[in-house]
Amino acid sequence: MKMNAWKIRMKRFVLVTIVSVLMVGCVNKPVKPDRPYYAPVAPQQLQQPRPVNGSIFNAATNIDIYSDGRAHRVGDIITIVLSEKTQSSKTAKTTADKSSTLSLPQPTILGNALSVFGAPVSASSGASTNEFEGEGKSDMSNSLTGDITVTVHEVLPNGVLSVRGEKWLQLNQGDEYIQISGLLRPQDIASDNTISSTKLADARIGYSGTGGVHDTNTMGWLSKFFVSPLWPF
Repeated sequence: MKMNAWKIRMKRFVLVTIVSVLMVGCVNKPVKPDRPYYAPVAPQQLQQPRPVNGSIFNAATNIDIYSDGRAHRVGDIITIVLSEKTQSSKTAKTTADKSSTLSLPQPTILGNALSVFGAPVSASSGASTNEFEGEGKSDMSNSLTGDITVTVHEVLPNGVLSVRGEKWLQLNQGDEYIQISGLLRPQDIASDNTISSTKLADARIGYSGTGGVHDTNTMGWLSKFFVSPLWPF
């Protein structure tokens, strides 16, 4: 019976290990440039200009001399100034004490001391003490600065612009990339056609890299398994 139970445990362990390896392999897919989601708007997706009817005005090359050149149409370019900075701190401490005392007098029967096999049962007492103390502390801070130029992919009915784009930097030991998407108001765009990332609604900002330097700072699949909730110990 013990041998069968040991075999069952080993089969479960091997099954959990295989599942975790497959999960890690599915999650850690290599990121590649030129993803269609972050690609600029193709020319055929732009709004078709009205046909020329003989007038000197052409909607395709319209330039408003009274405008400031801020992005407001699909395909326009806008620069996002990354100024992300987050900091959080949390401290928790819990202390609990509990003590109890129990005292039993000498048992009697009809006024006579209770005895077992001629030996009297004496009075008894007991005491217990429980103590618990826990303390936790967490500090986290992040900072991201820089610039990334994106394109307008959609103009919502309320005038809000949906923008997204990516930037790849090819270095001697790999690549670094920034991917960003979100919503912004045309009123928040500065006169130089820039906007702070703090005014980007529903922002999705990703910064990472590929190559040898990035791989050396990445935990292997087996190490991830031993620190994951799948590891039972």
